[in-house]
Amino acid sequence: MKYIEKSSNIINDKYTNYIYEAFDIQNNEQTSVKIPINFSDCKTFKWNIGVIYGGSGTGKTTLLKEFGTLNKCVFSNEKPLISNFDWLEPNEATMLLSSMGLSSVPTWLRPFHTLSNGEQYRAELAYKVGNAKENETILIDEYTSVVDRDVAKAMSNALQKFIRRNNKKIILASCHFDIMEWLLPDWTYSPLKGRVEKPSLLRQSRPKIKLQIFRCRYATWKIFKQHHYISEDLNPAAKCFLVTWNDRPVAFFAFLPMPSGTIQNAWRGSRSVVLPDYQGLGIGYACSKYLHSLFVKTGKLMYVKSVNPALVNKRMADTHYHFNGKTKSSEEGGKLKGRKLRDSAAYSFRYDGPESEDSTDIILFNADAWKDVSQDQISLF
Repeated sequence: MKYIEKSSNIINDKYTNYIYEAFDIQNNEQTSVKIPINFSDCKTFKWNIGVIYGGSGTGKTTLLKEFGTLNKCVFSNEKPLISNFDWLEPNEATMLLSSMGLSSVPTWLRPFHTLSNGEQYRAELAYKVGNAKENETILIDEYTSVVDRDVAKAMSNALQKFIRRNNKKIILASCHFDIMEWLLPDWTYSPLKGRVEKPSLLRQSRPKIKLQIFRCRYATWKIFKQHHYISEDLNPAAKCFLVTWNDRPVAFFAFLPMPSGTIQNAWRGSRSVVLPDYQGLGIGYACSKYLHSLFVKTGKLMYVKSVNPALVNKRMADTHYHFNGKTKSSEEGGKLKGRKLRDSAAYSFRYDGPESEDSTDIILFNADAWKDVSQDQISLF
């Protein structure tokens, strides 16, 4: 087996002499460490994602550098985040950020230094992935070391989908093993074991996500309103729903009747917000579709407008949605509290999918008694 050996001379002083005497150290001239390197098996099969994992000091960074240079990101604190991706066209930049699970429009418009740790990490990941040259292996050190573990899972799921969809290659060094079943690597390497392993014993699909959906009060909107891409306002007549994961709020949905002289019993989506830390898991799309199926079961027609390019593409490819054409974005009155409303083009869809098999109590229940509503639990795959 081959090794990378790193040695350095010791500059002796009273502190090092104390160590030699106290711990009976014989070598007082040089320190060295050997790191096993054995990546030859990577050449025997096709792969997109590799992970070098182990504790601190095991040589992960040293091994990562064997594949190339570790690039750094430099963001301007003067520009909005999205303007730093200036080698891409604007629509390409939005798609890239969304693909990394950073799909909050207000976040795109803020400077990098004002973002949370999780948002900054996703932005850096998007920058490195998007800026990689053709056939270049993307290298990411200390992967997910500075983010919450739920954020790490969401980020890993979004990253692996993007890498495989675009047939790129990426190697990540991490001290965390909890990301594996979300990242689904094609191979792993532990410096302690000194060999490439194909994770056949790991799950071949990500774990199920158990979510709870509640009917909630209007006041719940306060948790989510700053993350809505146009307005912090919400019509008081809206039917509101809260989604939680492990007892944490993750998403909010609101629906309103759609007045029309020709279409009866029609409703439309008014608000759909997933908190930034939980973007990239498909929670927003799955939950909105689930709620649409519940409304349809009560005899309603469900309409929804989409502006986000990634969401538009997804609904275009979904046979459960009928594309009605482009319309003007509109708001149901009120002030926008500093956010400028534009009559931008929105894509209108009607839900034509099957009715839900679950109870519609959560839809029909009186909002004033929201505390007594039985929660619905759904699984995402």
